[in-house]
Amino acid sequence: MSGIRSKNTRQEVTLRKLLHRKGFRYRLYTTTVPGRPDMVFPAYRAAVFVHGCFWHGHDCRLFKLPGTRTEFWRDKIGRNSRRDLEVRHLLEAQGWRHMVVWECAARGGGDDAMEKVADSVAGWLRSPRRHAEIRGA
Repeated sequence: MSGIRSKNTRQEVTLRKLLHRKGFRYRLYTTTVPGRPDMVFPAYRAAVFVHGCFWHGHDCRLFKLPGTRTEFWRDKIGRNSRRDLEVRHLLEAQGWRHMVVWECAARGGGDDAMEKVADSVAGWLRSPRRHAEIRGA
């Protein structure tokens, strides 16, 4: 598990490149914003998180609780989910908009899956919506 990246995952890097190409400028892992979002768009007062389906307990085809040390993993993933909820409340209290992009949205959707995700993020950034989520099929 020590080889699992927590920053600069393939999905994050690809999404960042696509958004940059579309003209969006952002900050990475800003410590002054609750939850250290993967991308912070100061001009839009928006934070984007790219969550791994396993680590955040997403109810999709990519999440499967391990057969060994099941109780440990259930507790760990539960803590991550509770922390995610707490971070969302803090962001809202401080006036930040927030979006979660799930790993399953970018995987298995063909070559243009990330392009579609980037278009959705760009559309949300330009909109007045306070929060959003992009899930896989």
